[in-house]
Amino acid sequence: MTPQAPKTRRRIGRPPAGARDGEKVKDYPQLSIRLPADVKAKLHALSLIESRPQWRVITDAIDCYARGRSESERRLIRELAGRSRARANGPGGAR
Repeated sequence: MTPQAPKTRRRIGRPPAGARDGEKVKDYPQLSIRLPADVKAKLHALSLIESRPQWRVITDAIDCYARGRSESERRLIRELAGRSRARANGPGGAR
């Protein structure tokens, strides 16, 4: 009989599924939007085809849209998004 490697314990349940390691989707701010029925159907179809959550499809779409802007617009987007993040994190820094 050969010695077996010690088993590593796996956590019960689903692993965190945030955009970056260690992040949890449930900790993200929520956004509620109204979409025309055909757009909602396309979002749902894309999510199914790619086997990805709808929030990831939307995130990719926003990134793609931003990449199509001019360099000056992308710089402005980064600046404004940075301000929004700083405001959301409050005066105490990152949360």
